[in-house]
Amino acid sequence: MGRGYTTGWLGEIRLLTVAAQMLQEETEQKIKEREATLAERVPPLSMSGLSLQELLDLCKDLHHKIDVVDEERYDTGLKVSKNDQEIDNMNLKIIEIQSKFKKPTLKRVKISAEAMLSVLLGGKHKESFDFKANLKTVKKEEEKKEEVTDWRKNVEAMSGMEGRKKLFDASGN
Repeated sequence: MGRGYTTGWLGEIRLLTVAAQMLQEETEQKIKEREATLAERVPPLSMSGLSLQELLDLCKDLHHKIDVVDEERYDTGLKVSKNDQEIDNMNLKIIEIQSKFKKPTLKRVKISAEAMLSVLLGGKHKESFDFKANLKTVKKEEEKKEEVTDWRKNVEAMSGMEGRKKLFDASGN
């Protein structure tokens, strides 16, 4: 087992405890942020010592604020649904376009060089090119064939000192 690495179930337990701690801190942070935004947007109500007319004015003011918030929520909901509908329509158009233009299977076509040049160059192609005329001719070297002779004659010719001298002279040249 390597040193410095947490292995086994102990490492997993440590990892899980760290993750649980981070999750707890994150939820606490979200709760604090929510309380701060609520305190900023909604001031605390103090209804003690208010007359009936002041309470009615407070209720009307709160209803007006609720109506404004509902209008904003409705408008943003409409914008979101409109954008979603546009996205869906664009996706349908993309699928439609992709299904219309399928890549065709290409077929092999045999065409001569002159026909290809006439297609590519159009009316400019008036001369006929002889591509084979420009090629170099290569002569094949004939392999040297050794004559097949009776091996017994060869052994007799190479036997003795004269044969070894012939081999030595032949290899030296």
